[in-house]
This record gives sequence, structure tokens and C-alpha cells, in this order.
Amino acid sequence: MSLVDQAKNIRDGEELDVERVDRYLKPHLSGLSGTPEIKQFPGGASNLTYLISYPERDLILRRPPFGKKAKSAHDMVREARIMSALKPVYPYVPEVVLIAEQTEVMDCDFYVMERLVGIIPRQNLDAQMGLSVEGVRQLCTNVVDKLIELHGVDYQAADLAGIGKGSGYVARQILGWSDRYRKAMTEDASDFEVVMQWLEDKMPEDVATCVIHNDFRFDNVVLAVDDPQHVIGVLDWEMATLGDPLMDLGNSLAYWVQTDDDPQFQMMRRQPTHEKGMMTRQQVVDYYLSKTGYQVKSFDFYEIYGLFRLAVIIQQIYYRYFHGQTKDKRFSGFGFAAKYMEQRCLRMIEQSSL
Repeated sequence: MSLVDQAKNIRDGEELDVERVDRYLKPHLSGLSGTPEIKQFPGGASNLTYLISYPERDLILRRPPFGKKAKSAHDMVREARIMSALKPVYPYVPEVVLIAEQTEVMDCDFYVMERLVGIIPRQNLDAQMGLSVEGVRQLCTNVVDKLIELHGVDYQAADLAGIGKGSGYVARQILGWSDRYRKAMTEDASDFEVVMQWLEDKMPEDVATCVIHNDFRFDNVVLAVDDPQHVIGVLDWEMATLGDPLMDLGNSLAYWVQTDDDPQFQMMRRQPTHEKGMMTRQQVVDYYLSKTGYQVKSFDFYEIYGLFRLAVIIQQIYYRYFHGQTKDKRFSGFGFAAKYMEQRCLRMIEQSSL
């Protein structure tokens, strides 16, 4: 069985018109022949990712989800332009080869990029990777280093000063995500009011302004097939912006389920952070702060923010499922997941020294 990440059959309701895609791509990208085979990558719950296979070349097509979408979400053109600007200074970004705006191919903008052939570490590390405990620790370190490297990019030199508003990021996020949660509430949802008020009361000043990924996880990195410790790519730039680096780290740790977490959180694990050799969340924070020189009395605010933000994203997806705007059965339990996240945040608030 190949370790390389594989596309699968397209989910019901998310099919593309093969002939329209083919007619559009061939005049814009030279050297394509025949009729492509289109499959879909199974990961992700937001933008959709398809493998477009021609005899000569594999391409990746990214488009927004089907159904009603938040007004400012899923801007494919913005995502593609950020990737193109970052590529020269952060080589782990896949090369964008085509940006399609206002076409008749489908009911949305989309873009096409080169395929990075490699391993995407998802829920568990495959034994075929052959990593020892020390190898897993090195992989973990290398992944965190890629986030640190991103935060060190000179965004002004890379002509990325316009992708975000800069200072005041912490306050905008707390108020913005609170507003998004209230708008995404369903009749069976928790209200999160205690959590939202605590975050608003405890907001620190931004520690810095830099390029942040906003969804940096193991299943958004690509590893070399011949050296699985080596990161060759970072994917999914939909939410990249200018912001506070500790907020970005807090977002990443929301997905970081470790071996001593409770069973409910273990059930939500989608990346291999439980493996022997992986850092704990606290070890990640300590390592990150030691490498960057940032200082913070307590990381509690950023970790609780990350969990709350993830809960909002989960609830937004559940809102679409609840109202019949998507048929994807994976989302049927997202309402329960959002409720659990509220309880997790409340427990952390009770234990916080802030």
C-alpha cells in the first residue's frame, strides 16, 4: 500500500463537470491531452480539493463548498494570490498555475495548483513510515519549525502587507468569532456566553504582527516519501492573514490531542499528536517561545481562544448540515462536538491563573 496521499471517489453532491473543467484547462495550461480523471481528497471540511489526472500531469483543483456560504469565507482568489506571493520566500507553498475568476465552469471561483506528491500525516502515523520514537520527535519538531519559519517571513518584502489589518488582531478575532458563533447558532446549540465574555475580559495586546496560517496542522503538511521526517509542503492557505503569532499557535493546539486527554477529546483527534515521541501541548508552547523569544505569563488565553474558534468553525459547518445546505454525513455529529468544546473551555477557565 502506497504511503502517498490518495484521492478517492467524489462525495455525493460534490461532483464536477469533467467536460467543462477539461475545456477550460487545456487552453490555459499547455501539454494536456485526453480526458482527465477527477477524484476527490477525503480530508477537510471546508474548501474542497480535487485531483485532476491527465496522462502527462496531475493537477489539484480547489473550490469552495457547495451550498450557502458566509459572505467573507472561501475566497479562492485571495487564497491563490497569497500562495503565489509567499512561494518565493516560503518554498513549502505549492505552485499555483491557474486562477479562475467568474468563469462558466462552475458556480464559483477556483484555482489550480501543482500536486505535491508526498505523505500527509492524518489520524495515525503509518507503520510503513518506519519512524522510531526519536524519529517521531524529530518529525514533530520539524513541523513546529515550519510554523516558526512562517512567522519569521518578512511580509512587507514579500508584498503581503495588504492581506490583513495588522495590529489590533487579538481584539478583532475575539469580537469577530463571537459574532460568527451567534450567527451560526442552531436551536440545539450551546450559547458559549461565559466563554466569550471571559475571552473579551482577558484580551492581551498583540505580541507581534506577522504572516499567520490560521489552520496549521499535521494534516496540512506534506512529508517526503523517502524521508518522512522532512516537510516538503504546507497546504490550505484559505485563512492566512497578518496577525498575532501566539493566536496562530493557539489555533494549532486546538487540534493537538495528546494521550492524557479525556475520551471525548480523543474521539475528535484527526492528527497523530498522540504518538510516542510527540510533544505535549505544553512542550510545544515552551519550544515555540524558546525559539522565537516571545514572552507570556500564561498561554491559557491563546489555548482557550483556539478551542473556542474551532468550536465556531464546527458550529458553522453544523449549521449548514442542520439546514440541509450540505449532505455530507460527516457533519451530523458536529453539534455535539461544539457542545463538548464549550465544556472543555469552561473547565480550562476554572483552572486558569488569569
